[in-house]
Amino acid sequence: MANIGIIGTGFIAQGLARTLQYHPELRLTRMLTRRPRASWADHPFADRLTDSLDDLMAHADLVVECTGDIVATTDRVQKVMAAGLPVVTMNSEFQITTGSWFVDKGYITEAEGDQPGSLAALHEEAVGMGFRPLVYGNSKGFLNLDPKPDEMAYWAEKQGISVKQTTAFTDGTKVQIEQVFVANGLGADIAQPGLLGPRTETWQEAGELLAERARALGRPVSDYIIAKGRPPAVFMVAEHDAAEVGPLRYFKLGDGPLYFLPRDYHLCFFEIPRTIQRALEGKPPLLTNTRQPRISVGAIAKRALPSGTAIPYAIGSFDFRGEAVRVAEAPDHVPIGILEQAVLRRAVEPGQMLTWDDVDIPDSLALDICHELYRPAAPGAAAGGQSA
Repeated sequence: MANIGIIGTGFIAQGLARTLQYHPELRLTRMLTRRPRASWADHPFADRLTDSLDDLMAHADLVVECTGDIVATTDRVQKVMAAGLPVVTMNSEFQITTGSWFVDKGYITEAEGDQPGSLAALHEEAVGMGFRPLVYGNSKGFLNLDPKPDEMAYWAEKQGISVKQTTAFTDGTKVQIEQVFVANGLGADIAQPGLLGPRTETWQEAGELLAERARALGRPVSDYIIAKGRPPAVFMVAEHDAAEVGPLRYFKLGDGPLYFLPRDYHLCFFEIPRTIQRALEGKPPLLTNTRQPRISVGAIAKRALPSGTAIPYAIGSFDFRGEAVRVAEAPDHVPIGILEQAVLRRAVEPGQMLTWDDVDIPDSLALDICHELYRPAAPGAAAGGQSA
């Protein structure tokens, strides 16, 4: 039996804790929390709560990180991996910000269940059947680049998630993060900065458009479609050998040359145990952001912001949204995930992408990593601390 420690106590963490009960070979031993001790008694897994990472590690064979945090997660993952424990995450925000730094420091992988992990699993399955991917697709039902606080409060309460999460889903930041992660991890490109995101009523129509862009670029693309009324899903558009046209037609995949492979669900914490078992069996990581990411997510100002504006966080805020960029084409961009407790050094205008010269960011391991990964050639860039 393997002992599992979970970092986090929120929706995903509690769901995973419940799901582990269906896997007798996996035992939940500790859950790391920042909740005040006075509130522990009301938690459904109160007997396994701890506020000590050392305590969690001492009782774990593997650690699952699923907080959505970035700066604190970077510190925790560094300690966990330094202790030689494998790490499974459901935290795309962390992965596309600092996750690459950990790729050669031990075992780390994103889990199946959220869109990036589900696409990675679909990729693995499809390539194993001889398909050649052209498009790694995500499906959204809506997009509003600048939602208002009262709207987000309404939908957050209705859906039972935080305003921050609801806003990141609505303004497209979350899907940009997810598809950048997929592009890096599966060796794909983006069709354009900010992604294409075609609106469509049929996956085939949008898939053909994205496949055409992939052929022009000479490599697969990672993107999304807006398909109102369809369930949240991931899909691939792929090619196969001409010799297999007959069998694929018989198996109801059509006449080619493009084949659409949808997966109409992703069930988050219900699926994480598959990746836990994969890691414990010593199989290769399902998905990482690679050691040197080519694609990142910059921060776009939603409104005019004066010098001195405090930025408690940017992902899911009403001041910034995320947009995919090629690192080589935007060498001065600040990854949106590192913007925690930052302060604007100078005013920015609506639609402006934030650069290192625009902002002061507190010292952290996460900031040091971002300088190394995304600003390696910046003249005079500090190894850490406030941006130079």
